[in-house]
Amino acid sequence: MTLRVFSDPASVAVVGASADRAKWGYWLARGALRGAHRRRVHLVSRSGAVVEGVTSVPGLAALPEVPELVVLSVPPDSAGRIVAEALDLGVRGFLAITAGVDEAGLAERVRAAGARLVGPNCLGIYDAATELDLAWGNFVPGSLGIVSQSGQLGLELAGLAREAGIGVSRFVSVGNQADVSAREILADLSGHEPTAAVVLYLEAFPDGRELVGTLRRLREHGRPVIVLTVGASEASRAAARSHTGALTAGRDVVEAACRAAGAVLVETPAQAVDLAQLLIRAPRLAGRRVAVIGDSGGQGAVAADVITRAGLDLPELAGAAREMAEALPDGAAVRNPVDLAGAGERDLGVYARLTRRLVDGGEVDAVVLTGYFGSYGADEPSLAVAEQRVVARLGEAVRTGGRPVVVHGMTRECPAVDTLREHGVPVYHTIDAAARALAYAAGLALHPVRPLPPTPPDGHAAPPPQASAYLAARDALAACGVPFTGALPVRDAASVAAAAGRLRAPYALKAAWLEHKSDLGGVVLGLADAGAAAEALAALVARLGQGEYVLEEMDARTGVVELIVGGRQDPSFGPVVLAGLGGVQAELYRDVAVELAPVTPAQALEMLRGLRGHALLTGWRGRPPVALEAVAEAVAAVSRLVAGRPDVVECEVNPLRAAPDGVLAVDALAVFEPGPGVFEPEPEA
Repeated sequence: MTLRVFSDPASVAVVGASADRAKWGYWLARGALRGAHRRRVHLVSRSGAVVEGVTSVPGLAALPEVPELVVLSVPPDSAGRIVAEALDLGVRGFLAITAGVDEAGLAERVRAAGARLVGPNCLGIYDAATELDLAWGNFVPGSLGIVSQSGQLGLELAGLAREAGIGVSRFVSVGNQADVSAREILADLSGHEPTAAVVLYLEAFPDGRELVGTLRRLREHGRPVIVLTVGASEASRAAARSHTGALTAGRDVVEAACRAAGAVLVETPAQAVDLAQLLIRAPRLAGRRVAVIGDSGGQGAVAADVITRAGLDLPELAGAAREMAEALPDGAAVRNPVDLAGAGERDLGVYARLTRRLVDGGEVDAVVLTGYFGSYGADEPSLAVAEQRVVARLGEAVRTGGRPVVVHGMTRECPAVDTLREHGVPVYHTIDAAARALAYAAGLALHPVRPLPPTPPDGHAAPPPQASAYLAARDALAACGVPFTGALPVRDAASVAAAAGRLRAPYALKAAWLEHKSDLGGVVLGLADAGAAAEALAALVARLGQGEYVLEEMDARTGVVELIVGGRQDPSFGPVVLAGLGGVQAELYRDVAVELAPVTPAQALEMLRGLRGHALLTGWRGRPPVALEAVAEAVAAVSRLVAGRPDVVECEVNPLRAAPDGVLAVDALAVFEPGPGVFEPEPEA
């Protein structure tokens, strides 16, 4: 069945209605009755409560019809009985506010009857277009869709949206998602005309790979999604057995999923609504170039610093500088930031004229007005009309120029602020908020949706994973295209001599069964000949005991940068790939990039460019650059392995030694679990 019953039901019954204004039953009943002119509303209460002049009936059986949607605000021990009664009557939709119920049993019973359930343990639902109000709180109609696992955090988002003047189009608190999932609610929003942007808050992503596709479709339908989360997949990271697993934080994986979906991951509810205001009101940002116009030298300078720290660019305004210099007093700064030097007080129109010049000039992608503008009329009523005229001209500049204009003002609520927002000019009370919103919007514009990596098949997670043999890990990675140095197993002096005859010196000897060999003293480097290797083997066996020892060729090249490349199966989002600075300091530097796997070599290059240490790869202090294309090919190869083999729980090359003439892998780890086969992802175009 469709989810229409949760957005525009023909009839609603609130079970547990109450006349006590402090109780849920009152809020739900009062909200439902607000839409009584659109749908039939029934109240059910054993006490016969009267709400807004409407008297409750004692039970569902006493209603004159079978309601499409039943709202449960009852004690947990009554919920199962009421649901069973409602299903027998033919009810097809349930909104369960009640917490502490038998979720699995309740959901199974509802689904078996062909019905659907939102919740339990949720704050409710609201739809502005259909005037459906079945939630705690006071909502203002608007353009922002909110889907939240936490009801109270969702309510905070709705309150911030009200303060920002963008309001709420649809609000769904999904609660424990025993039946209807957040992903289904989001999918239903893709065709919801009043919704211009969506904020999603989730603490877990059980269907993460499918969620990526849903977020992607929302963006394709012109409804960008802003994501909030906390501590995603941290438990799986703590249980990881490789450097890759330890370095792949849950938030990093969610951020990679957002990039793949064309969504934006933010840190706080305030940041989410700040960005939503920009996405809903202003034209789409096309780049990172920002011009700052300030009527205070100090505020302009602070704005320039904050905007730059946010990752945006402040280009010198060469083309517009001469015209602005002619319009401003002597000594005014016109390069960027632009300091009006008192010109605004003499002529408010200068704000609009300079903004128009910058919007039309093509030198910047957005303009920020910082300082006093927006406060003139509030502080001096005689200036209100003139300020409103300037606001209208700013709105016209935005409409015709197609570039965002953002105001950082000193007054939170006044007619000028309201009119600015009506004209498509977002207003922020702090420059920090304005800069972050622009930076997030620029990231959204500059990272277009990339081809969605395919979803591996199910059925590969049963027994606990076991560590593979070291040579088996090397073989699996080499088969995907990762180049390795030569290596052979050894067990005694004779096998060392035989292996040394087939390998090039110098050699490295490894206790191959150890997962963190260097940390545990299981690696001996720089062995010049078979005799030295045999002595090293005897010493390792004496200290570590019998096990799988391997003699390898050492990479003797100079000008080498050590990298880590790995992959793992994330429990929510499936295969992911990681690349960054490696070696024994990998976890110290924590300079890594994470994406959903598989990636192409071109996408791998983008990962490498995002590293803080990228300059080490391109020739730091006169050193020759490494073969970046070869590094990218190795990253893509590892991503193909983890995406194509769901039985590979984790895999890693650390270090991958990159030099001007190519790359060589000199250590490997793979953790396998039994599975029914191998998944071959389709190559991307």
